[in-house]
Order: sequence, then structure tokens, then C-alpha cells
Amino acid sequence: MILTDLHIHSTYSDGHLTIPELVDFYGKKNFKIIAITDHLCEEGTFLGKASNFLEKTLTKDSFPFYLKLIEREAARAMEEYGMLVIPGVEFTKNSLYFKRSAHILALGIKEYVSADKNIHELLSEIKKQGALSIAAHPVSTRMVEHQTYHLWDNREELTDKIDAWEVASGPHFFEEVFDSGLRLIANSDFHHPKQINSWKTKIDCELNFESMCTAIKEQRIEFIQYSEFNSKSVGLQQLVTNEGVHY
Repeated sequence: MILTDLHIHSTYSDGHLTIPELVDFYGKKNFKIIAITDHLCEEGTFLGKASNFLEKTLTKDSFPFYLKLIEREAARAMEEYGMLVIPGVEFTKNSLYFKRSAHILALGIKEYVSADKNIHELLSEIKKQGALSIAAHPVSTRMVEHQTYHLWDNREELTDKIDAWEVASGPHFFEEVFDSGLRLIANSDFHHPKQINSWKTKIDCELNFESMCTAIKEQRIEFIQYSEFNSKSVGLQQLVTNEGVHY
């Protein structure tokens, strides 16, 4: 089983570490697959324009440099740590109304796509590029912050279009997502070093993108409460108790 974290932000959006710093940070902790998933915000909305002004988002201009840097650091990560680094983005559609907000991770993306496209168009573009789609923190994150409920509220029509749904984000496990019957993944939504202590996923796969995607779709995974001091693996079946989810 390979230790992974597939939702990580760098200084290209609102993260605290550069991409080279992230490679060393995770590589030294023996992670074997990570995905860099910086925010790619809408350009036409008020909140999207604010993110652009504050330089908290990827842009059409910065995107090629972002991919090139990830490509370079991925080569170094494999050579120094035996770690696979996947290029990704977090398509960020924020509204003043949480029910209209949605964040979608696209892992393995190769070309720029505008976040101003609607949800179905974005998911179609992700699939066209052979990338993996993940619904990011689709329910309440249990924290005082912007929430993103649109994907969850429309999950019945999106079930076959989204490859996996985050069942945990950071330290919080989402019981309602676990009980949904959807394909699951747990990530940290990493922005700063303290957030390494969070739920993660171990995946039964080989060290390549295609094998990882297949294992996620087949749910050959375990969730782990990761801490720098102590880590506890929990299989899908172990999480089910008479009272519901045990964690």
C-alpha cells in the first residue's frame, strides 16, 4: 500500500511552501505519491477577480510555468525519493452562496482549462485529458471557512462523472460521504506544514498514474490518520461499526 496525499497547495495559489519545498517536505516523510493541486479560479466572477488580484490563483499565463516546474520537480522527486508527483489543479468556483460553490480536483491535467466553464464542461474536459476528477470537500468541512455544497447537492446526476469524492479533508472525516456509496478518497487539503497531521489515503497500486487511477476507481484503498508521531491505518470495512463510522 502506497502512502499518498492528492490535494496540496503551493505558493502558486494560497499555499505556504514552494513546489520544490513541497517535494522535499513530503519526500522526507516517505510519501510515495503526491499531487500538486493549486487553485485555478474563475476569471469572470467577483470572488475570482479578487483571487486574481491577490495572486492566489493560477492564470492562463502562469499555467505553463506551473506545469514545467512540476515536471522538473517530479523528475527530481523520483530520483531522490522514489516519489511520484502528479500535476493537478483545483478548479475553484466560489459564490457568495455556498450551495452554488464547487471545487473540483483534476489530477494529471496537461492543458489549461478555464474555470469559467460550467461543471459538466469542466468534467468533460478533465476526462478528455485523461485526468482524474475528485470532488473536493463536498460537504461541511467543520471549520469556519467558505463551504462548497454544489457538487454534493447534485451528486445523483454527477455520480458517473466524478471519479472520487473526498471523504475527509484535513483532520475531519465526513460520515455522510462515507455512507453515500460513492467512490472515496481522503486528502489533507495541505496549505501549511501543520496540516500534514490529517487523514490520508494508502492506495494498492504501482508507482504510476494509470495504476493509481485504476486502484482509486476500484477502491483498493485504506484511510490513515496520519501524524508525524503516530499513524493508524483504517480499512474501509474497519470503519463500519454498529453506530456508523468509527474513527
